[in-house]
Amino acid sequence: MNNVMAIFAFAVLLGFLGILLWHVPRLDLIGVVSVTVALAGWDLISNLRRKG
Repeated sequence: MNNVMAIFAFAVLLGFLGILLWHVPRLDLIGVVSVTVALAGWDLISNLRRKG
């Protein structure tokens, strides 16, 4: 159940950041969002591998 909640939280984060980028398409914001998604994805994958 924790894995499902973690994936759902990551999807919500992606949705929020996607909407943010849709309404504010700035190059510097795209860079910050890209780094944020990469770090959150890395954390998600490492936690799923460790528990699984």
